[in-house]
Amino acid sequence: MQYRTRFIELPNQNFLVLGPRGTGKSTWLLHTFPEALRLDLLDRETERQLLAKPERLVDYIKPLKTGDVCIIDEIQRVPDLLPVIHSLIEQKLGIQFILTGNSVRKIRRETGNLLGGRLYLLHMSPYLAAELGDDFELAKALQTGLVPMVWESEDPERKAKAYAGVYLKEEIQAEGYVRRIGDFARFMEIASFAHGNIWSSTEISRESQVKRQTVDNYLQILEDLLIAFTVPVFTRRAKRKLVSQTKFYYFDTGIFRSLRPTGPLDKEADLEGPALEGLIAQHLRAWVFSQDKNHGLYFWRTSTKIEVDFVIYGPRGFWAIDVKRSCNITQKDVKPLKIFKQEYPEATCILLYGGNHKQEINGITCLPITEFLKNLIPENTPYN
Repeated sequence: MQYRTRFIELPNQNFLVLGPRGTGKSTWLLHTFPEALRLDLLDRETERQLLAKPERLVDYIKPLKTGDVCIIDEIQRVPDLLPVIHSLIEQKLGIQFILTGNSVRKIRRETGNLLGGRLYLLHMSPYLAAELGDDFELAKALQTGLVPMVWESEDPERKAKAYAGVYLKEEIQAEGYVRRIGDFARFMEIASFAHGNIWSSTEISRESQVKRQTVDNYLQILEDLLIAFTVPVFTRRAKRKLVSQTKFYYFDTGIFRSLRPTGPLDKEADLEGPALEGLIAQHLRAWVFSQDKNHGLYFWRTSTKIEVDFVIYGPRGFWAIDVKRSCNITQKDVKPLKIFKQEYPEATCILLYGGNHKQEINGITCLPITEFLKNLIPENTPYN
């Protein structure tokens, strides 16, 4: 896979890189630390040895000296290594430990606080538009997504369709997360209709023909495996009655497209809106994760269905962002943001749209989607 520079600030301490499969965690680390000792737990023999006796890790690192780096890929496959790593860190050997993982389920079981705060947490997202630079194509991103192993593939659409099958077979079924893999596969398809929408376990339960409690468990599995995420409603200083449910997104718009069933009754326009909103969501979430200080990603929706797609709130600022795929926008399109601005005059309100020129309507800044995405990097704010 082609190596591209990622906008990730490198910690000078032990750290854990979390990210879905195929987002380039190992590629980035191999490029950044070419001389490091690397233990790949996807290698069957390495996994077997450390599963049988996690203390063998001590033997692996004995040749290392102060300043050396030890990378352990896919730590969730042998979570019993975490107490051993904790002990080695406590010994202050001068070795930097770097772990990667694509699931928090087993890691959380071993340590809910990242080894007592001794591991810094990094998140590896799909590509950002700014990381691709001139190679970024909005139309391609909306169709195949930005997972590096998919984007760089010779046949991205086919690779995206195979991606969900890899997770079902190698992660979910192999690890025994669910008893009935067919029910879970059907749930993932049904959940694709909720992408970019309010999550309703009751409706998903009815459509997928499994119990609501099972649906809640399945959703937790998706989040633990980093395949999906939910966004809460923004409720600070609320004056209006707001909805209480979260919104649901698959972590990458290409994965959403590959899971969404289509047929003669499905129009392309029905997919474009959720795909575009999901693309913006994954970029904003990546920006939030990249910040040193805690920021939150939210949405805002009143009980009367006035909605702003995204709200970012944190030490660096307060932004409300709405998304329209149309190339032509009117005063009606900025109305939700105007109402939000009345509620929160401190917020910077932005409308993203499918046109090519920056403009202002009723005091609301309207930006082309591609321009906004290409300028969204960790050191910048979403809009200055």
